[in-house]
Amino acid sequence: MPNPEPTLTIRPFRADDEDAVIALWRACEMLRWSDPRKDVARKLRVNPEWFLVGELGGRLMASCMVGYEGHRGWINFLAIAPEHQGGGHGQALMAEAERILRRVGCAKINLQVRAQNKKVIGFYERLGFATEDLVNLGKRLERD
Repeated sequence: MPNPEPTLTIRPFRADDEDAVIALWRACEMLRWSDPRKDVARKLRVNPEWFLVGELGGRLMASCMVGYEGHRGWINFLAIAPEHQGGGHGQALMAEAERILRRVGCAKINLQVRAQNKKVIGFYERLGFATEDLVNLGKRLERD
């Protein structure tokens, strides 16, 4: 009988996680427009304890940035290493993110997914998220 996969451990990001988190984001093809080191530094200035990572057997294989500005909660950089996708780890991270946001009185969570990423859209739909009839607008205040 094969050994079961170790249990996912979710904990706050630590400074020595940075290289592994950036490698994870690259493996998940999440880096397009911004400097990942600046993304990490920006998150560490606001609720750094809400920058979550997941480990299996001591190896970092997941990340999730949780945000809240008093009106809406936000999920950014939810990533699961490709070889561990589909094993319930994304659900576990989202459950922890929702627990954090409920605790502070958040009424709604928003997140953004690239329209062509049907697999990830399906993942969020299975968690109760729905596509909204909105237009996403953005403006860079800092060039990376």
